[in-house]
This record gives sequence, C-alpha cells and structure tokens, in this order.
Amino acid sequence: MIGDLGQRDATALAALVARREVSAEELLDAALAAVAARNPALNAVVLVQEGPARAAIAAGLPRGPFRGVPFLLKDLGCEAVDFPGHNGSRLQMNTRYPGDSAIFARMQATGLVTFGRTTAPESGIGAATEAKVYGGPTRNPWNLDHTPGGSSGGAGAAVAAGIVAMAHGSDGGGSVRIPAASCGLVGFKPTRARLPDGPYAGEGWAGMAIDGFLTRSVRDQAAMLDACAGADPGAPYVAPPLVRSHMDAISRPPRRLRVAICDTSFTGDPIHPEVAEAVRATGRLLESLGHHVAPALPTADVPMMMRAWTDIVAVGTALSLQKLLKGRPATPDLVEGVSRGALAHAETLHPTRYLAAVGEIHAFGRQMAGWFDQGWDILLSATLAEPPARIGRFSHQTEDYIGFRLGPQGVFPYSPFCAVFNASGQPAASLPMAMSAGSLPIGLHLAAPFGDDETLIALCAELEAAQPWGDLRAPLA
Repeated sequence: MIGDLGQRDATALAALVARREVSAEELLDAALAAVAARNPALNAVVLVQEGPARAAIAAGLPRGPFRGVPFLLKDLGCEAVDFPGHNGSRLQMNTRYPGDSAIFARMQATGLVTFGRTTAPESGIGAATEAKVYGGPTRNPWNLDHTPGGSSGGAGAAVAAGIVAMAHGSDGGGSVRIPAASCGLVGFKPTRARLPDGPYAGEGWAGMAIDGFLTRSVRDQAAMLDACAGADPGAPYVAPPLVRSHMDAISRPPRRLRVAICDTSFTGDPIHPEVAEAVRATGRLLESLGHHVAPALPTADVPMMMRAWTDIVAVGTALSLQKLLKGRPATPDLVEGVSRGALAHAETLHPTRYLAAVGEIHAFGRQMAGWFDQGWDILLSATLAEPPARIGRFSHQTEDYIGFRLGPQGVFPYSPFCAVFNASGQPAASLPMAMSAGSLPIGLHLAAPFGDDETLIALCAELEAAQPWGDLRAPLA
C-alpha cells in the first residue's frame, strides 16, 4: 500500500497515517525492514530500539504534523531516556540519560516514531563518518566507495537510502549541510540559538553548533523547524523572533532578492569545475526567476575565522575527553587519532586563547553582517568544493589535527563554505541542485543575514518548485 519509504517525504507519510491508509505500526515495520536490507552495506543505523517505538505507538502518538512517521536520532547529543548512545566514542558506549533533552521532547511532540540512532564521528569532528565504535566507516548510498559526509553522516545515509524520510542531525561546522550535499538532500542550519540546547548543554562550541534535520523536502524542514524553534528555559541567549513561521514563509515566494554568487571559495581559490558550473547554473536559474544575481566575495576575514574555529573545537574536544578519561591516558584503544591530536593541540594553547578565539568569531560575525548590509540578501556558493570524497580521505587515524583541518587535503579546503555561517551565526542551507558526471550529488549553498530564516527557506522552496529534486533516488534506495 505504501510502497517504498524512499518515494515519499515525511509530510506525505503522515498524511497516509491521517487518512488511515497505513498505520504507524506498518510504517515502523517498513523502516525496520529497510534497516535489515540496506544498513549492512551502509553502517548508518545503530542502537535500534524497537521496544520504545512500539510502546510509543501503543500509548497513543501526539497529533502533530508527523504523526506515525519513523525517525532516527543522530548518535551525538539529543539526549533521551529511551535512547542510549555511544556519541561516536568508545569512551561513551551505551551512555544512558536521566531525562530527555528539550529538542527531543519537541520532536516527539510532532508525533514521530523514534526507533534508533545514526552514526557520527567521535567528538563530531570531520567531514566523514568513520568512527571505530561502529566497527567501520559509514558509506554513501549513491556510491559505497564514497563518504556520506559528517558529522551527521549516518543520518544523511539513512535518509538517502530510503530507510527513513527524515532524520535528526546537528551542525557545528557544516555537519548537517555536508551530508545533505553528499547525499542529495536538504539541510538547513537555522540562525544561532533558534533551537534549544538544554538542559545538557548551555551552548555548543561557543554557540557555533546547533541541531538540525536531514530531509527530502523543504516543507519537512519548515514543519520541523516550526515545531522545535524557541529557547529552552535558562538559555544564555535567543535568536531574533521570526516575523512569520517557516511554513507560512514557504507558502509563497520571497520578494525578488539581490543574490551574490561565488563560484570559487570565499577566498577566491578555484573549486572543482563541475561544482563551479553547478553554482553558475543555479545563478542562472535564480535570474530566470527574477532575482538580481551578481558575482561577489564576502570581505570578512575567513582565514582568521578558520584558525579561531579550529582552536575552539580543539578546546571543546579536550574538555569532553578529559572528563571522560578521568585521568587515564588518551590511548589509541580508547580515543580516535584526530581526537588525540585535538587534545594535544589544545594543550599547546595559552589559557587566554579560548576567549581570544571566541572574540575573533564574534568579530567575524560582525564582518559578515556588515557585508550583507552592503545590499545583499543571499550569498550563493557551493556547499563543498568538490564532489563527495572517497572513504578514508578523512580517516580519524591521523593525529595531525591541524593538518586534518587546515592542510591542503584537509576539511576546510574540501568544505570552505559551511563553517563560515556557524561562526557568523547566520542561517544557511544546502539544496540538491546538481549531479556530478560520476553520478554523485552536488549541493548548492545559500545563506542569509542573521535572523532572516524566513527569506532563506522561502527561497529554498522556490528553487525546489522551479527545479524539483523529488525523483532523485540513490541506487541503494
């Protein structure tokens, strides 16, 4: 009756349940069957908890926009009583939580049927998902020799493979948008503090990290963002209030916008020719829709931001590891190589460096705000500088943390766009607008001024209507 989960978005599945054409139990059965059939090749879904999922259905699901739709949590954060986690780390295997996080409670209120978690790299570091705690790399359903991205790589792979229609992720430097680009999905990073962090965290990576979702459609993003938006009690700061809801925003096209197009990196370095052409093609599409498109580079100090981001993440990783190690050495049997490298780098920093780096990030945010204030509504670029990388390129075995991040084959040259907007706090999205000659997805990246999530998501919906991607299907799906 329902066919393949991979043929519908979450909104459509919920509509089937609402019309009683299919039951929540049948959708869960289909998702579990898809895990059994496809996950052995992907290594994307872990810690399956069928019991709590069945119990939630039996207890009566909330009558929200996704009532009855199967769902997966990223195995990093999103703490929940019924869903223990490894957090990508051998040090945290089978961690249990005494209470539900605010974001989990809000997601569950939409009527979702959560039944497990998806893989993530240790400490959320990197553009690939290859943590040892899961026994091997997570693979891309478009081509198993390639990565689905990171750090929400398991979520991206699970959605692209048709296991679920939507999954939870998080984004501290592109960790939702990189998997979206790698897997042919929609990824949206809201304005800083749009979604709750508590009560287990006050903020992530000096406010640069935020939860998010991997979806097939813009409308699924809009509905989930509306359901989850707003600070939790005691939050240190909040995002500017929305003028209208995300769902209202996508109900009609945005005003005609001034779009800056960048077919290089933000520092002017060339990117892969196929990716650069995809940027230009999207620019032409925007022009055909009546938007004003012109080439421009942001004038903010991106190299400074990248150094500060790298130091902040190293300190955050060191803080987490030191708590977990409890005085033990960070040996290879306990901690991944890149994490050991981050710990070692953090120990070289002066005690004042963390606050200095946070200050540089905040200065960078003001630089980016000033650049948008020069008359730009949207900044269009690629999401990644090249098509999805092969498995192993971003292996966590290396202890060269700085080289891993900043080296010529490192994460920042591969993904020079995403972290910019974690640092600035501005909303940004990746859309599946192109395919490479090698049949791998190419994501296009759009960003807007701080707080202007409505304009950004409305433009995403307009592009989806103009160039629909709903028929994109990974071979494994």
